[in-house]
Amino acid sequence: LRHDVDMSLDAALAMAELEAERGVAATYFLMTRGDFYNLDGRAGARALARLRELGHRVGLHAVHPHAAFDERFDPVLAWHTPDPEYMSEPVDGAVNVMQPPWFHPDRYRSDSNQRWRHGCPHGELAAGAFEWLQLLVHPEIWVYEGGTMRETMLAYLDADRDAKLRLMRENRIDLS
Repeated sequence: LRHDVDMSLDAALAMAELEAERGVAATYFLMTRGDFYNLDGRAGARALARLRELGHRVGLHAVHPHAAFDERFDPVLAWHTPDPEYMSEPVDGAVNVMQPPWFHPDRYRSDSNQRWRHGCPHGELAAGAFEWLQLLVHPEIWVYEGGTMRETMLAYLDADRDAKLRLMRENRIDLS
C-alpha cells in the first residue's frame, strides 16, 4: 500500500491513524521540494515522527532529477508526476517503486485525480484476484469529501484555510 502525499500532511496523518487502528502498515511518500507543505517545518517534523510511531514507512516522493535521501527516509522512491523516459529507471541506493519487480502494469492501481487508473480494484481485491498489487492511494482524495476532484480539492482548500488561520493565531498574528 503506497500513499503519495502531494498536498496535505494532515490528510496523510488522518489516513495513517485510521490504518494503524486497523493493523494496516503502508509506505507514505513525502516531498522535500513540494509546493504544498514544508517537511522541514514543525508540522513536517511532527508528521514524520507520527507516521513512524504508527508503524508506517516513509519514502521519498521526489521531483526529478532531485532524489536526495537523508535519515528521514527509507531507501525507497516514487517520482512525482514522472515522465515515461525515467519513471522506471534504477535509482542508486534506493528502490524505485515503478521499477520491476515492484511494478507491473497488471498489478498496479492508482486513484490519481480521483479516477482509478487501470480500473477500480475493489471487486478484484474482494475476490482475491491479485497475487500482489501496488495500490497507490492519495490521502487528500479520501480524507476530504467530494464526488469529483474539484469538489474534493475545494474541501481541502477550506480545511487548509482553517489550519492556516490557527497557525496565524498561534504565531500571534492580529486578525482583528
